[in-house]
Amino acid sequence: MSQSIDLYNQLAKNFSRKINFDLKRIKHALSKLGHPENQLRNVINIIGSDGKYSLLTSLKYFLQANNYSVSTYISPSIKDIRERFFLGDKHLSYNDIKKSMRIIKNTDTKLTVFEALTLIFIINAAKSNSDFNLVEAGALFAKDSTNVFSFPRAQAIVNINKQHLNFLKKKTLDEIINQKIGYLSKFTNIYIGKQKIKVLRKIKKILNKNPSKHAYSSWKLKKIKKDYFYVDKFNKIKIRSNNIQSKGLLENLCQAIQIALDLNVNKNLIQKTIPKIKFEARVQILKEGKIKKRLYKNERILVDGCHSVIGAKNLYDFIKKFNIPIFGIWSMTKNKDPDEFIKQFNGIFEKIFITTIKNEPASLPADILIKSAIKNSLNYEKVKNFEEALNKVSSKKRKLIVCFGSLYGAGEILKKN
Repeated sequence: MSQSIDLYNQLAKNFSRKINFDLKRIKHALSKLGHPENQLRNVINIIGSDGKYSLLTSLKYFLQANNYSVSTYISPSIKDIRERFFLGDKHLSYNDIKKSMRIIKNTDTKLTVFEALTLIFIINAAKSNSDFNLVEAGALFAKDSTNVFSFPRAQAIVNINKQHLNFLKKKTLDEIINQKIGYLSKFTNIYIGKQKIKVLRKIKKILNKNPSKHAYSSWKLKKIKKDYFYVDKFNKIKIRSNNIQSKGLLENLCQAIQIALDLNVNKNLIQKTIPKIKFEARVQILKEGKIKKRLYKNERILVDGCHSVIGAKNLYDFIKKFNIPIFGIWSMTKNKDPDEFIKQFNGIFEKIFITTIKNEPASLPADILIKSAIKNSLNYEKVKNFEEALNKVSSKKRKLIVCFGSLYGAGEILKKN
């Protein structure tokens, strides 16, 4: 068993795996620890439904390029628990995670696993004394364990949609917007990313009562001939990247550019940094590795952890440009909507191979996904695992293989690669 899996198992033994939104527990633990959250400088909360990781990662690259030290907290990890905690110049070690777990256990507070993970970051980020701390929120924000910073430098809101309805009593988009926007700090700078018009109206209505400075997306993502540009009233920045290609990811990059410019990162430095930015498991075409080497020359493989309707639409819009046969390998976790999700791909796949996710208790059984495939009249085949799917689909014929539906499933694939 890997050390990463072992640590996740230890967390599950010592803390509750249930999702239970309440700030009382983590605030009690922080009090016992001497309020380390107050030692973090320039906290930037990243909040929303889709795009938190890509915005956070882009902003991290820009700030580091400007010689700032940056600590980051992401959720979930892709391949290894250490990915959650980046402290200045390296990820937290297994030993440091174990030590932090013991410190948290000694607070004698009944915490959830996510609360414990958040505390592990805060304890160690307080020691690192980084110039900036970028913190990705969990499912919502009102009572999310990342909502514990009194005076964050900024709070960035990415696309808000109907994800996480299952966590709410009022299962409406209005309530999701309220949970994410209605509890933002009144002493910060708020950045609102691209939203549907209906969502944007509701956001503005809530923020009218918030005295914080509001910055909406006044920029545009423009395509001029073959090139994309970030364009606002004062800046035009060319986006050169072999790694960031879908519209959704490019828009998240643009929001990060807007924030970086406001933090006095030079636009020329931003433009030079863009080609270096990579997003794991986000519309990621594998260009090297063990899996890539197993494939024939005419085959390409793409890994995307998308699991929402918006994520599905973004992936669909990207892969429909490929003028070759496309095959899917689909897995998904619980508390998602497989019917609405897979509906977005109608007509794109020659065939979908459906499987469960190895080492993931929250994986949806393949038979549930099959019902959604049948409902949408898709050509499918049930397989035991990713390896069986790859063996069945791989051949000398030209094709694109798309592995999608879950960040956990994407992580398992990337580990193998």
